[in-house]
Amino acid sequence: MERKAKIERKTSETDITLELDIDGLGQYNMDTSVPFLDHMLSLMTKHGFFDLKIRARGDTDVDLHHTVEDIGICLGEGFKQALGKKDRIARYGDASVPMVEAMASVVMDISDRPFLVYNTRVQKGKIGEFDIELIWEFFRAFSSSAGITLHINVSYGKNAHHIIEAIFKAFGRALNKATAIDERIKGVLSTKGKL
Repeated sequence: MERKAKIERKTSETDITLELDIDGLGQYNMDTSVPFLDHMLSLMTKHGFFDLKIRARGDTDVDLHHTVEDIGICLGEGFKQALGKKDRIARYGDASVPMVEAMASVVMDISDRPFLVYNTRVQKGKIGEFDIELIWEFFRAFSSSAGITLHINVSYGKNAHHIIEAIFKAFGRALNKATAIDERIKGVLSTKGKL
């Protein structure tokens, strides 16, 4: 069973193509025109053992918001498409990852109940030209389009880059757990018989 997706999204603000293989090796090719996001998505992919290719262009001359948000939408749609009926997936995933002085925890439920809890030490400011508040926008868009309940909590940390890097690594690892096939599961992991 191949768990792959190809997503194309073209609006008046963005033009995005995404290819995803959930059962990959952690290979990535990011060209989003947002270098900091390329870096974070590469980390997520490597630590989640997905194969992911993204090409995105947007109205970055206005700001990075539309591009970052729409990439989150496409990534969520990609996982939703690749998982199909969600047969035999573990459904829940969690990971805590340190990055020097920072510690991030990500817990998720692939339940078709989109919800984001986002508690971090840094929510405003910039890393280079990147607005930190766009991280929340990315995860909100991902959660909504994927149908995933997503809890992101940062226990401590001072360096904004370290905090966000820990989040993305934990996010990749938690996604890897939640999307893993468990042969003991028949159908979906729910007493309702549907996720």
